[in-house]
Amino acid sequence: MAESSFKDVPELFEVELGESLTARTESLATFRELGPPDLCHVVKSTGRTGQRDVGSYHFISGVDASSSASLAAYINSLTYEIEDNSAWFSKGAVWKVKNGCFCCFNAFSRVDIRVDVKIPGGVNAYVVDLRGERHEATPEIWQETYVSALLRAILYSDDPTYWLDAYRKLDPITTTEGELRFLQASEALFMKGWQVGSDPEIQVATVVSNHLTAGILKYFGASGRFQQAANLFEKLSLKEPEVASLLARSYIGMNEEVKAVQVMSTAMKLTPNSYTLLHAQSDFLRSKGKHEWALKLAREAVNCAPSEFVTWEKLTELYIDAKDYESALLTLNSCPMFTFNGRDMHRLMTPARVHLPFRRQIGDILPEKQKTEDDEADPALLRLPAPGLRGTWARAYALLTRLVSEIGWDELLKTRSTVFVMEEEYRMAKSQPDVGALMQDASSPPPTNGDAPTQVVHEDGTVEQRSVVPSEGTTLAARGDDVADDDASTKGMHSSHNSRTNVGGGAEEEEEDLQAGGEGASDGATTVNDADGKSLNGVPNGADGLERPVQAAAGEETDAAQAANAEASFSFANKRLCERWLDNLFMVLYEDLRVWTIFRAEVAHFKTQHVAYRKTGLEWEILGDLAVRLHHKEEAKEAYQRCLDSQRYSQKPWAKLLETYAEEGDITRTIQTAIRVAAYQYADYTEMTYPTLISRSFFKLGQIHGHAKIAFTLLSMGLPEQIMKIMSSFLEYGKTFKVEGYDF
Repeated sequence: MAESSFKDVPELFEVELGESLTARTESLATFRELGPPDLCHVVKSTGRTGQRDVGSYHFISGVDASSSASLAAYINSLTYEIEDNSAWFSKGAVWKVKNGCFCCFNAFSRVDIRVDVKIPGGVNAYVVDLRGERHEATPEIWQETYVSALLRAILYSDDPTYWLDAYRKLDPITTTEGELRFLQASEALFMKGWQVGSDPEIQVATVVSNHLTAGILKYFGASGRFQQAANLFEKLSLKEPEVASLLARSYIGMNEEVKAVQVMSTAMKLTPNSYTLLHAQSDFLRSKGKHEWALKLAREAVNCAPSEFVTWEKLTELYIDAKDYESALLTLNSCPMFTFNGRDMHRLMTPARVHLPFRRQIGDILPEKQKTEDDEADPALLRLPAPGLRGTWARAYALLTRLVSEIGWDELLKTRSTVFVMEEEYRMAKSQPDVGALMQDASSPPPTNGDAPTQVVHEDGTVEQRSVVPSEGTTLAARGDDVADDDASTKGMHSSHNSRTNVGGGAEEEEEDLQAGGEGASDGATTVNDADGKSLNGVPNGADGLERPVQAAAGEETDAAQAANAEASFSFANKRLCERWLDNLFMVLYEDLRVWTIFRAEVAHFKTQHVAYRKTGLEWEILGDLAVRLHHKEEAKEAYQRCLDSQRYSQKPWAKLLETYAEEGDITRTIQTAIRVAAYQYADYTEMTYPTLISRSFFKLGQIHGHAKIAFTLLSMGLPEQIMKIMSSFLEYGKTFKVEGYDF
């Protein structure tokens, strides 16, 4: 059956003819946001009687979906891709494409547009709704489908977490005319942009926070061409004042800061409660070193949108900038966490046969794609829970790692015990009748007027009448001065607390989200230890010198009888109850730090002994990721470089080093790593130039050195023709679209 395969196009062969189309129709109702990549299904036939037709399909993005003619043209192009293996001495069956169906999801109207092509014959375009019923395709539907397809191609272009077998990626926009058409369609559909959904960190998609605006900013921002985006947002800001936040960011990207300030000033008078506008101002002030002013705006943004994670995240970042670590930890504790919803996926079926052709011209520089000992790793490294974090959990963990990188683990634990009620304190409180009543008051919502007195038990046992103890997990900061307006903050904090999903008392669902399939984070000892109780490379627990974090009280009922004789030698006046998810993140951080500490101790030991320190390729890759998470850039770079010494088939270390070398402005090393990344991309059928990691890296270098210097460096390397053609395509894109640096 090899004769029925395409030459350079990946495909999955069906067991039953048309099963992929049936499965897609049944899955339409499960697509929540942008939808999955386009599906191209073809039927091949020899035309002989008794010869069974063969059905195959592949996934694709980047095909022009503006009309039925363009989609039919793609299917027609596949007729020239079938392998011709017939020899002169034997005439076998000749396979031809008999018909095809191209499926493209419309994320605005939640329908699937399909184009049936019969060869030879006609073209039939129709719409399939969520119930599987057919409708006529209107011009409005085609416009929405065109933009939906472009957004998928742009946003899925280099997402490492989104992977499919037989997924082909083509350039979504190749000409300036195509770019202009994209801008015109985006302008027409901008006010409906919220219908396509938003990033998982945004709870409610709005006109300015959705996949459409994210796609526009990524497409123009990655090449530094903010002028086109600014022109679009300038027109739209006349209809919707809140778009001014996007316009201001575009002006700042163009180094037109005066215009940006004027736009933000005017817009604030019209929409004073826009958190995106407040964030744009806050980021600008932060870049100018005005952290106190930025902090005030971030507080106001929290009051305007208390149920959004990003507002609390921004406030936490600014508290860290201001070195107010207690307030940063308290604010992080108040972040509303959402259940992570990943990209829309096709329902996976077991294919009869998989055909993944290998591109020899560029693929020869890659190692063999087979499992070796370099693909094995210590179980302690494989079971680290942090890589499984997604969405708001991953963003919250990044804030926690930033905290520990600034103040250290011991100081972080001290800060934690200062601002949060620890479990031992909670047990002692429950054992004392008076303090137990106080704790019951603390766990109930406070009066909104903030003036109601309550009892505070001091360390010496005296009781004082004070204002109410803050409620569980809903307080913005420990000190009263930290909140701009008491009434507004109280209202905001209650809204935030009530809007959370899977947070608070019960731990089952948030721990499941927190781990994303990994070990339970609440039991750190079982997360990274093996059966013998040893940790990384057999080093026993405790050898790392890290203090294991004790559990914080999360409001759950504890057995008061166990602490019946304990003394209440503390005060709850300025303490909060820690959210369970944050307590779990501390355990995740502890495991990361413990493995990292042991690893660095081993490296130091081997250096003093003048012995080579050996790890497998996968272990170096995991340690590189660990170093990145913990903000150790140089160590991460070293780990990824050591990973390259192995024969492991993996793009990640090359991609990470490409980003690093581009940041450093190292042209030669950037090009050398870019060649390998391009080889991996083409081996995975990513035949696109922009937006990709390589193009971003080249354009970053181009702003410093100019594209001519990059081109001359490429020429001096004496690369094979096929590789040279691929690498030159990134500079050609820069010349076509006039990316900064193209003319020097």
